[in-house]
Amino acid sequence: MSMTAPDLEGLTVLITRPQDQTANLSGLVQAEGGRAFIFPTLEIRETDNPDALNQIIDQLDDYDVAVFVSPNAVQHAVTAIHQRRAQLPSRLRLACVGQGSARELERFGYKSRITPTEKSNSEALLALPDLLQVKNRKIVIFRGNGGRDVLHQTLTERGAQVDYAQCYRRAKPRIDAAPLTQALAKGAIDVITVTSAEGLRNLYEIAGAGARAPLTKLPIVVISPRIAQVCGELGFETVPLIADNASDEAIVKTIKAWRLSKKTL
Repeated sequence: MSMTAPDLEGLTVLITRPQDQTANLSGLVQAEGGRAFIFPTLEIRETDNPDALNQIIDQLDDYDVAVFVSPNAVQHAVTAIHQRRAQLPSRLRLACVGQGSARELERFGYKSRITPTEKSNSEALLALPDLLQVKNRKIVIFRGNGGRDVLHQTLTERGAQVDYAQCYRRAKPRIDAAPLTQALAKGAIDVITVTSAEGLRNLYEIAGAGARAPLTKLPIVVISPRIAQVCGELGFETVPLIADNASDEAIVKTIKAWRLSKKTL
């Protein structure tokens, strides 16, 4: 009786998530028979303006809705909030851009009432009925440094008063590029996974001119059309594979589907 080989057997997957967020994805890859090549291209650091964040936290009772743009936003915001008050205001409605953020909120004992189920992006969140009529509502968006302004802009256009609360910052890590460039030169990486546009740009920069040719020829899995667009801007030659959402499970599912398509050609 023959045993079916694992779906990702013999496949090496480049994982670029921040260092402390790689364990689940690498575990899923390895469970499917693949090898995880961990090379973080993004680092999550504490906010460089804690006073501004604390000012928002001290005024949370004045807000109607709090939006968390990512699991990182949940982790850093709620941790900071609990340092200044016992819990979030009971009247504050919680919203998340994706299911990953909602799960992180649940880990802290809170329930997101406004979260898209199909897609994990700002547009999907803004399409929900709870955020269509927000005139005169006061909304705070917990996020990192920079990022897209579509939430702020659209909610403001709908008549809400919207404030940002920067609760963490993203940075390019100081990392030795040699293991990556050597693996690329040897053809030892089969597929790339990227979960942010900034992480993608950092990967491109860290690889350097000498390794960009093999890098941009590889299949790449992303989590949004926006990141796929950045792939095109940077010169990636393959059509990006877009996962259904930002979860590790969706990323692995996309890799498996791509691998199966290559086997059936």
